[in-house]
Amino acid sequence: MSAPNPLKRTARLLPAPPPSDMPSSSPAFGTPVHPLKPHIPTAAPPQPTVLPILLPPPTLRPLAFRTFTKKHNLTLTSSALQALATFVGRNCGSGWREDGLAEGVLEEIAKSWKKGGGGVIVAGESNELKTILRNLEGIMLGGRILQNKALSRQHSLAFDFSAENGSRFGNGERPPPLGKEDGQKSLCIPALEVDDDQDGDQPTDPRSWLKVIGAFQHPRMVYNVGKKHFEKLNTAPSFLPPPLHKTLLFRHRYSLIHQRLLRNESFQTSTFAPARARLQRSSSNVSTAQQSYKLTPIANLLGRSGSSHLILGLLAIAPTGTLAISDLTGSIALDVQHAAPTPVDGAWFAPGMIVLVDGMYEEEPNPAAGGLGGNGGIGGTIGGKFIGFSVIGPPCERREVTLGVSGVNGEGDSTVAGGFGWVDFLGVGSERALGSKMRRMEQRVLGRGSNNDDAQTGRSRMIILGEVNLDNARTLEALRKIFGIYAAESVENTPLSIVLIGNFVRHAVMAGGGSGGSIEYKEYFDSLASTLSNFPTLLQSTTFVFVPGDNDPWVSAFSAGAATVIPRKAVPEMFTSRIKRAFGTANAEAERANGKKADGEAIWTSNPTRLSLFGPAQEVVFFRDDMSSRLRRTAIRFQPPQNAEDIVADNLELEMSAAPTNPPGELDQEALNQGRMEVDSEVQAAASHLPASKARVASDAAPSTELLTARKLVKAILDQGYLSPFPLSVRPVLWDQAAALQLYPLPTALVLADAEAPPFAVTYEGCHVMNPGRLLALGRRGVTTWIEYDTRLRKGTVKEFRF
Repeated sequence: MSAPNPLKRTARLLPAPPPSDMPSSSPAFGTPVHPLKPHIPTAAPPQPTVLPILLPPPTLRPLAFRTFTKKHNLTLTSSALQALATFVGRNCGSGWREDGLAEGVLEEIAKSWKKGGGGVIVAGESNELKTILRNLEGIMLGGRILQNKALSRQHSLAFDFSAENGSRFGNGERPPPLGKEDGQKSLCIPALEVDDDQDGDQPTDPRSWLKVIGAFQHPRMVYNVGKKHFEKLNTAPSFLPPPLHKTLLFRHRYSLIHQRLLRNESFQTSTFAPARARLQRSSSNVSTAQQSYKLTPIANLLGRSGSSHLILGLLAIAPTGTLAISDLTGSIALDVQHAAPTPVDGAWFAPGMIVLVDGMYEEEPNPAAGGLGGNGGIGGTIGGKFIGFSVIGPPCERREVTLGVSGVNGEGDSTVAGGFGWVDFLGVGSERALGSKMRRMEQRVLGRGSNNDDAQTGRSRMIILGEVNLDNARTLEALRKIFGIYAAESVENTPLSIVLIGNFVRHAVMAGGGSGGSIEYKEYFDSLASTLSNFPTLLQSTTFVFVPGDNDPWVSAFSAGAATVIPRKAVPEMFTSRIKRAFGTANAEAERANGKKADGEAIWTSNPTRLSLFGPAQEVVFFRDDMSSRLRRTAIRFQPPQNAEDIVADNLELEMSAAPTNPPGELDQEALNQGRMEVDSEVQAAASHLPASKARVASDAAPSTELLTARKLVKAILDQGYLSPFPLSVRPVLWDQAAALQLYPLPTALVLADAEAPPFAVTYEGCHVMNPGRLLALGRRGVTTWIEYDTRLRKGTVKEFRF
């Protein structure tokens, strides 16, 4: 029996296709006789599923803290943590911890929040967070974020792939790539509305970027110790607040300086070489090993008699009349009989200041007299006394360190890391939001960073006049000479601003002094208006700012020449109508002559006040107060050193502040009074940290008395970071408006208008401090002095003119 033919068997087993579907079997086409098997698509692999779980917020808190707070400097509210826990539990399931799913999701959420311009506080009820979570949920699969799906989602939201226009990209053509702005809009992330390509359309006049911020318009920022960031007080301030606000005034000051110290490298404990170092001076920034200091609360001194401690506290006068030091835990009597200030004769130390004291605690001989004020509760007076060996002000912190700006190159770009860059301290925008753009605008408008060293001419100058006593006839004569100098220049080179600082009368108005009453006071400003009318070009192209003093109304009517409460409001409008009319007339004349309306203006502001130039790029603070004379009256007197070698040794600054950005040899050194007072490296000893050998060479040239006065005043105020470091009985302060007196972060420039101190212009820790002194120099007949501050170079010069 023969075997069957396999081909015939195969043909017999296959069903015949329908005639209509049978392809041609012609040999010319080479088609097979039988049809091809239809393609059966393989089933897609099953997608991983996630079993949702209920994740408690406390369980997610450690991971969220590491991702948001430590890595991205963001703070989560309780509602935000609840929202994140619900999102992670629903989309990551039980593998959120074992498979590391939650870490990637939280990282993506933090990046999207910062990219969208969110603030430092992540609130759960905010629409931005809800939008991020809603869009992120659509691009997740199995608890993981798919980048390909994220891109396709962006394109699907950016372009319309409906049936009508589907043929546009249907033949394998890929849609055009999305830009940065399109990507942000497609993910519904609110982007910062700053267009870098529109810089050319921005105004080029520096006056357009100038903003005056009065003390009563200044944002009230308070440091939150628990959350370690600043919060804005939205409650309405009151002139008669409850007594609790007085305690909060000092608590906020202490907390701000305390956090500044803890951020300092000298107060950060080293892991490899843990050791406590005494308060001593270091000869070099790199020659000695890093030493860490540890602060001891006053309440922890009990039971530790004979031990050495470093305490941070507020100097105060106890009810018994003795000197005491207080912190948030208690108070103790302070013995400074054997203490030495650091540096010697380099700063003021007075009650009302917060200082660092290194010394030893000594209990009272009678144990029954111990305890906290005899009541056993924290906050009282500890028995015994603290014997101080060294007293020093808290080290100052540079503006760049506070804002987290780690580097600024000549093109205006910045690198932000850490710090409080997201905090809007002035209400003009934060450093991270607008800092880079505003510095580029500053470079384009002012030419900052260019090779042109013509620093004394141009539109970038501020003219600062101090102690403008209008009740003195020679003052108006001096003003005419100064205005004539700048009015003779071209319109393009007129000053950016002219700041006139009081007192505008020599005696308190309506207090029985020699300056008369309100009628005479208005006549003084009418005379000033007549003088200004002779210089229309200045009125048309310059911003005039008037800062009052203690003798100006209305507070002077109740002080009778004594220190008034600060901050104080501007001069009332009833006295300034004639000056405003002079500006209106000058602007109208310019419009008739040129067909273009001028925008010169006069601004009457508070004391203190701030000028913001290019948003957060530059901040200039103006404060009128006879501070040096008050410091001389209230300062603590220390025992003089035994010999000259102690003076040289003590003049070396404590190595506790961060290393400066410039080498010691490249620090700003300002000339005082046209060469009559030159600031050498000794002026900035606290900022330069010179080694011992260089310091001894610099100390060979003994500084003048005026130079020492300027150095002591600048260091005392900037180390405190507060414009009025005095007891409220000496210098009253409005409790709810004390935030306007803070100098944190340090401003770009500070004008301390002190009529009792000589004119100066010095730089300390990157802050340029100036004092215009009196407009009419004392003891020098026919000589007028003022300050010319160049905002491009950020340096001021003391000017003199004989008339």
